Amino acid sequence: MSKTPAIGAAELPALRRRINAVLIASQILGGLGVATGIALAAVLAQEVSGTEALSGLAPTATVAGTALLSVPLAALMTARGRRPGLVLAYLIGALGAGVVVLAAVVGSFPLLLLGMAGFGAASSANLQARFAAADLAEPERRGRAISTVVWATTIGAVLGPNIASPAGRSVSGIGIPAAAGPFLWAAGVFLVSAVLVLVLLRPDPLLTARALSPADRSPAGRSLRAGVRAVRESPMAQLALVTVAVSHTAMVSIMSMTPVALSHHGAGIQLIGLVISGHIAGMYAFSPLMGWLADRIGRLAVIGLAAGLLSTAALLAGTAGPSHGRTAFGLFLLGLGWSAGLVSGSTLLTDSVPQPARAAVQGLSDLTMNTAAGLGGAAAGLVVAQAGYGWLNAIGAALLLPMAALAVRRAMTRA
Repeated sequence: MSKTPAIGAAELPALRRRINAVLIASQILGGLGVATGIALAAVLAQEVSGTEALSGLAPTATVAGTALLSVPLAALMTARGRRPGLVLAYLIGALGAGVVVLAAVVGSFPLLLLGMAGFGAASSANLQARFAAADLAEPERRGRAISTVVWATTIGAVLGPNIASPAGRSVSGIGIPAAAGPFLWAAGVFLVSAVLVLVLLRPDPLLTARALSPADRSPAGRSLRAGVRAVRESPMAQLALVTVAVSHTAMVSIMSMTPVALSHHGAGIQLIGLVISGHIAGMYAFSPLMGWLADRIGRLAVIGLAAGLLSTAALLAGTAGPSHGRTAFGLFLLGLGWSAGLVSGSTLLTDSVPQPARAAVQGLSDLTMNTAAGLGGAAAGLVVAQAGYGWLNAIGAALLLPMAALAVRRAMTRA
């Protein structure tokens, strides 16, 4: 483990601001890279595979890659700190984006899925950064600390889908399909993110938090097994895991197939980019509000808000038909509900387990949410091909019922 300099109480506020500034900058870049590529992932998959039924597998492979890398990245962070884990995740994401471009050029669908899985490592970095912001935050401001870093993704994530079209045009003369152009740009952005974190995220926030906590001295309490035990012993941690998993699954499943549904109703790449931009704005732009609400009115109340927003979004998008405006508003609410679920669930999870086990539990959380979303995304393409986009939204809404019931149960128990 790397040495961490002693930090006094008087130095903490400045250190928090500096660490957050680096995390915010990396989130802007990471969000730009992920959103630029993912906007046309399903379209590219349909072009390479030649069938709509397999189009949902591209974003699903990204989610699967994020899930599979969550535990090893969490293990690396547990042993060495946040910085090495984030840097490695961005580098794998850049490599994955490059493989996607190669797959599009040679027309290999299996290679495309492999590249998309590697691309998902950048999403893992973006997700883990929210916990890095919480490492040094005061408990009463933890929701706002997490939400500020989530919010930072807004800038890059909203711009990303809108530069997908020029990114595609930029490669037209070099033999790369237009739908793969955004992935070439994403690879460069991820490399810049890796360098930024490597050089500037010092001292490491997780190692610093451990150095400041007399309770966090035993490596035995930091294992994945200890994390599983901590969740098993905490009903609130269980609710937190369910919240982030269900919110993410509903969002990924519906969002990943929306570009295909829009294209069926005559929408072009530019309009699809605008709809996805609005969705991503809902995901990130209002996260500070969700963090403030989680700190002020409580984590459970915001979980209830997430359930309401997500179910309303599914109703609007699932019944929109050719109304692009209604689809766009539904996707905006879908992003807003995801934000409420992610921020409140992540904050509640961090609150509910001992500090030594937090890094392991946070990795377990990302594994759970992305595995569930991967399964949902894999099924999404088949559902749309066999039953339609409306049924996909209905199933997404049904997934929210267990989350809402568990939240009500925990609230009644606490009362």
